[in-house]
Amino acid sequence: MDYAILKTGGKQYQVSSGAVLDIEKLSANEGDTVELTDVLLVSRDGVVTVGTPVVEGAKVVGLVEEQRRGDKIAVFRFKSKTRQGVKTGHRQYLTRLRITDIIGG
Repeated sequence: MDYAILKTGGKQYQVSSGAVLDIEKLSANEGDTVELTDVLLVSRDGVVTVGTPVVEGAKVVGLVEEQRRGDKIAVFRFKSKTRQGVKTGHRQYLTRLRITDIIGG
């Protein structure tokens, strides 16, 4: 199985061709093709190539399917002894990406 480990948005993802993942928002429109070049590891036909820190010439190509927002999370801050609390929420902007190809390695 061919796969790669890439870094984007401060997180690392293991991807293979055809995979769909939600990553932190990229500045691309729906239907655009994006190339992610921070590839840390590539496995092709059982041969693993590890980068130092990235694999030279390797990139992951993906198709932007959707720009959306994630689920709401509740954030509650509480101060003990005074019984004060503040409840806020957060929704992260996400890009849904379908991986089309892993190049290089």
